[in-house]
Amino acid sequence: MRKALTFYVSRITPVVASLNVVLTISILILILIRILFTKQIMIDFLVHVTHEAGVKVGGIGAVLNGLLGAPSYQQAVARTLVVGPYNVHHPEEMARLFAPANGLRLLYARHRGVALAPADLNDAFRRIEEAFHVQILYGLRPFGGVEHEVLLIDASHIDQERAAVFKYGLWEQFGLDVARYEYDPEFRQFVELAEPAYAAIYHLAQQTPGQRVLLAHEWMGVPLALTALARDPAMWRTLFYAHEVATARLLVEEHPGHDTRFYNVLRLALSEGKSMSDLFGPQDYYFKHALLMQAARLHGALAVGDWVVQELQFAHPQFTEKPIHLVYNGAPFSPITLEDKKRSRGLLREYARNLLGYTPDFVFSHVTRFVLSKALWRDVRVLEHLDRILARAGKTGVMFFLSSAAPAGRLPEQIFQWEETYGWPVGHRADNGDLQGLEVDFFFRVLEPFNQHSRAIKAVLVNQFGWSRERCGLRMPEEMTFMDLRRGTDVEFGQSIYEPFGIAQVEPLGFGALCVLSNVCGAVGFVQRAAEDRADFPNVIVADYVTPPEDWVYHHAEDALQIDQYARDLIEGERSKRVAEAIAQRLPLTDQERQFLLEQGQQVAQRMRWDGVVQDYLLPALASIVQAH
Repeated sequence: MRKALTFYVSRITPVVASLNVVLTISILILILIRILFTKQIMIDFLVHVTHEAGVKVGGIGAVLNGLLGAPSYQQAVARTLVVGPYNVHHPEEMARLFAPANGLRLLYARHRGVALAPADLNDAFRRIEEAFHVQILYGLRPFGGVEHEVLLIDASHIDQERAAVFKYGLWEQFGLDVARYEYDPEFRQFVELAEPAYAAIYHLAQQTPGQRVLLAHEWMGVPLALTALARDPAMWRTLFYAHEVATARLLVEEHPGHDTRFYNVLRLALSEGKSMSDLFGPQDYYFKHALLMQAARLHGALAVGDWVVQELQFAHPQFTEKPIHLVYNGAPFSPITLEDKKRSRGLLREYARNLLGYTPDFVFSHVTRFVLSKALWRDVRVLEHLDRILARAGKTGVMFFLSSAAPAGRLPEQIFQWEETYGWPVGHRADNGDLQGLEVDFFFRVLEPFNQHSRAIKAVLVNQFGWSRERCGLRMPEEMTFMDLRRGTDVEFGQSIYEPFGIAQVEPLGFGALCVLSNVCGAVGFVQRAAEDRADFPNVIVADYVTPPEDWVYHHAEDALQIDQYARDLIEGERSKRVAEAIAQRLPLTDQERQFLLEQGQQVAQRMRWDGVVQDYLLPALASIVQAH
């Protein structure tokens, strides 16, 4: 640790004469604070390899913010480096990278005239750039409010002769046939940045002796991890961080039997000692699967959910011989009062009245990406049963689907025009940029028929990024924010066919909502542990669309391969009815019942915070791997 301090103190000398003294002093203060308040250092140098090193894009970015911002992480990890690619020729990416909100502070960027790192490190980066024909960015960026080092490589113009030698080495040493997958630019990007990135990491690692660990987040980090094993195997402990199992996702999504088929096959296959390739045939045509097979060479794996552990073991028998540690994703938590919830709920009910002409008794929601795996049709199947129950009770509800097939959403001026012209988001069109991709089929074949026949519940597709009047039109209350949707909902749906964890599904848990999860959702295991396996925990309803009826007998994994859409539809029809009945039984009718759900949800949600994940799951996993090697 003293060497790490010396390394950072040495930065002051070449920089004092520059105009960026404040930046240098802030770096020193950051390191001093970590030293003074660190109780026990477990890992001296921890490297995260991910496509979200430069900017937060999606789920892995949320995980990094949670882990790297946790106080317990600061206490156990002396120095963190987050490594990934960037593309200097991509204007939108560069704009996000250097946006003030991203908080990137450069210490080295030769093509931008920045050289604030120690002289020897500046020289090392320059030599790497010249040798490989790449560009390097090195600096600090906040993750969860805490600054960590970042190393970004633009390998778009890498020396192809040198890259070819490196790729041949991957085939010769590990059997990775790089040439077979080079048609995919994303695959090629992470292979080609691996060697120059490792050269830069090596120079940084020399400044921090001790325990060095490299986490390959998903397939994107595997080429760099293999490079570390090839170059300096004694220096590194390497781990595959499985946020999903890409081949499992593919097999689930591509077959109409979806999760009902796949997880019955998996369950029987593991008991019979059969692998994914035994049942589904060779999968090595898929480059993500090829890299997944290589990930089994690392020292171990971290899995974000219980099913992911089994999926890894099913994908490659070698994973059954490696330690796989559960490291659930955390969920954000902020305490609220019942009055806070009632205020947010009132805004949602007001919005529903503005859209539909009635004030619903209950508010339901599903906040998600618009992809097949989220199985939005299952929500409607539940709503069909729930509609009849509420109608008989003289109650009403509204369902808000906040999901967009266009990641950036629509332009606000488009929304205001559509709202005035045909009543968006209650009405939609598919010929003007409104409905796109999977939204078209879902709205016209699923949602609109439901709304035509339902009596108590109407469903609204808000296919826009954002939840405010500025983004969603004049009928949304002016004071509405996205957090009102999370705080005010009575029920949050998330019945995915493939969901390694599912942070979004459990976010409203601490706000007293009922959370409806499919039993393949990785968050189910975490909720059960956080609730101390209470059978009477009321806030979570688990929908089981996998377990076949008792009179459906599958003796072998090959038998379960015959499960098709017809079988899945039968199971979904019966199980969705059970889910609707469970929701109806638990929906709060009084403030006293809402207060009870709020207290119960907050108790469990507090145990699911990121700091607890680091303490209870990540650090024990890292300690086990380090001590074992």
